[in-house]
Amino acid sequence: MSIAVTVIVPTFNERDNVAELVERTAAALEGRDAEILFVDDSADDTEAEILRVATTAAVPVRVIHRRVNSGGLGGAVAAGLAAAGGDVCVVMDGDLQHPPELIVTMLDRFAEGDADVVAASRYVGGGDSAGLGTAVRFGVSRASTWLTKAMFPRRLAAATDPMTGFFLVDRRRVDLAVLRPKGFKILLEILARTDGLRIAEVPMAFSERHSGTSKASVRQGATFLAHLARLRFGKMSRFAVIGAIGAVANLGIMWALTTAGLPYVWAAIIGAEVTIVGNFLLQERFVFGDMRRDARGVWARFGASFTFNNVEAALRIPVMVLMVETWHISSVVATAISLVVAFFARFLFHSLFVYAPRRARAAAGVEEPTTDTAAQRIVAAIDAEAMRPGEL
Repeated sequence: MSIAVTVIVPTFNERDNVAELVERTAAALEGRDAEILFVDDSADDTEAEILRVATTAAVPVRVIHRRVNSGGLGGAVAAGLAAAGGDVCVVMDGDLQHPPELIVTMLDRFAEGDADVVAASRYVGGGDSAGLGTAVRFGVSRASTWLTKAMFPRRLAAATDPMTGFFLVDRRRVDLAVLRPKGFKILLEILARTDGLRIAEVPMAFSERHSGTSKASVRQGATFLAHLARLRFGKMSRFAVIGAIGAVANLGIMWALTTAGLPYVWAAIIGAEVTIVGNFLLQERFVFGDMRRDARGVWARFGASFTFNNVEAALRIPVMVLMVETWHISSVVATAISLVVAFFARFLFHSLFVYAPRRARAAAGVEEPTTDTAAQRIVAAIDAEAMRPGEL
């Protein structure tokens, strides 16, 4: 039984890649009920080249030329998903860095029936990111992936490469109306805004560009960071607010104790211990409530959080003392500076470790029983609904 497949290719001035891309994609799709749909935002004659190649292509080829580049590449993919003839959609770039031959592997993996998204990953076993070129680009790519997974540790737990632009998605499992694409990272948009997507991956050797120039730029990087903030601002803002409450409480405790005559170092230690416990209780309820069900038990979470924060405080307080003694600034000001610096380390640790899903540990051979009651599952579902990705 054939699968109705639409291969969506967003293009921006990719004229010289069209003929080879269509030829290789058509060969990969031989014998399948499939089409290639270009969504073109080009300023050159890419559209004309697509129409020319379509006349002799071995599979149906269509093109949508957008007069307004709304949402960038992600917007083009969203438009392609809406116009696709098949519900099984494969998204790939038009620069041939994504090997069309891998489409067969993605379709075969999807046919197993246990995934809604099949992503071609540069970082899963057998994958290769050599096509990124320089060590700087590789470093930026990896750092972006780590940051993204920290922001969405639950929804991206099964994804090693949520930034990939080469993936298959079952359109029936995605509410296209809720997508708000901006820039390159449309898979991240889909995964972040869709509940319960099952993710599978296949390794990809990321190739060098066949023709044209990379669209990556500092501006695109800024667009990505802004979009990531739009998607996940809800969780990080709650973490920041609770951190700010803890910082104010910490400073208040320090002020009260130092005013009472206690040495500022002891005042800082007491303030840190009180706020560590208070912050954990607030984070459990208001920040990571959607992750508690899949994470370790509450005492294990508390132990990990308490230990990390004490280690962080043990490192932070000597730095605070050094600032006071060397810079001769107020101990309260020094504490405030050190707390701001510690914020990001705390957020990354809690997202990636304290509340890591148990299924990730089970994959590593660690078995943990599930003891949630029906009531707990209902509460977790309510929490998950309340903690949907936020918007600026």
